[in-house]
Amino acid sequence: MPEYSLRIPPHATSPRIARDFVTSVLHAQRLGAIVDDAALCISELVTNSCVHAAGAGTGLLLVTNLAGVRATVFDTDVTLPVMREGYDAEGGRGLWILDSVTGGRWGAERGGWRTGHRSGEGGKGVWFELGALGPSGPGR
Repeated sequence: MPEYSLRIPPHATSPRIARDFVTSVLHAQRLGAIVDDAALCISELVTNSCVHAAGAGTGLLLVTNLAGVRATVFDTDVTLPVMREGYDAEGGRGLWILDSVTGGRWGAERGGWRTGHRSGEGGKGVWFELGALGPSGPGR
């Protein structure tokens, strides 16, 4: 299964950079049917990372198969995200969007980022899955 990783500095353009990366990878892997949903979900997660996890930036790991993708956004904050109760017009809709777009196929786990893979270091990874994930799919 192909893996692609990217380090993203904490900057106002980080969500756009992440969207462009995901779009390019998924088109190259002939996964065009899930590009828009994946770009939206990545944008939400990278934005959350930039807003809530002051640190050295964000790590992005994509694992693809012929029909789907598992994307994980890593940062240095150890606090796991929690979807807010109710609706807030000011913000806090990112995880609601992620949950809706992925059909609930997302989660978070503690673990840092080291050359594109989880490690025992501090931090967390927030992941989502899109597309059909067979036995050789990008799941755990």
